[in-house]
Amino acid sequence: MSAESDVVRRNVAEVRSRIAAAATRSGRNPEDVSLVAVTKTVGTEEIRWAIEAGITSLGENYVQELRRKRSEIDGATWHFIGTLQSGTAHLVADHADVVQTVAGERAARRLAGRAARSGRTLEALIEVDLADGRTGVRPSDLPAFADLIASLKGLHLVGLMTIPAIAQRAEDARSPFARLRELRDEIREQHPDVLALSMGMSLDYEVAVEEGATMVRIGTALFGPRATREEPA
Repeated sequence: MSAESDVVRRNVAEVRSRIAAAATRSGRNPEDVSLVAVTKTVGTEEIRWAIEAGITSLGENYVQELRRKRSEIDGATWHFIGTLQSGTAHLVADHADVVQTVAGERAARRLAGRAARSGRTLEALIEVDLADGRTGVRPSDLPAFADLIASLKGLHLVGLMTIPAIAQRAEDARSPFARLRELRDEIREQHPDVLALSMGMSLDYEVAVEEGATMVRIGTALFGPRATREEPA
């Protein structure tokens, strides 16, 4: 085992330990929280180290990276967590298993149509805007949008996702995380399969777990700071 792979293994163990502690503090079962390793700009060797450490879910922001890495790496479920665009939704449908950022009708219809024609059903999460216009569906529009997504062949609506406003303290995210949980509970009255809550990243994932997250999206805490790179979505 190389020194670098040992670091990734220790990081995975540390994050899992913190997830378990946060879940225990809130009276939850740690096994109910899925760790999605965010692999944006991360090399395939490092990703394989994470898989060897027990990671089974990988999250990609860029569809071209998703397509390339999926062809190179086996043994994982791939989550698309970047902005879903109508021009590339068909590629996301071809290579993702879970799409966490469904937010626009046109892109959603293209995603669903491609998946259905390919005989696939993608798990879909609606991205909810709780950061005053950052990205996602407004809470007031969520019930109608959930009805739409649930009606589309090729998609299975399973949850909600959010990215809170950029903050310096993890505690600042508690309110939007709690709000997303409330919205999930409201949507479940009409759509009982909506169980997933994807919220929390390296800074604030412990708070997210305390507030009910079932998925946390972790990159930096696993792989270290990433290099900045411009790439088409």
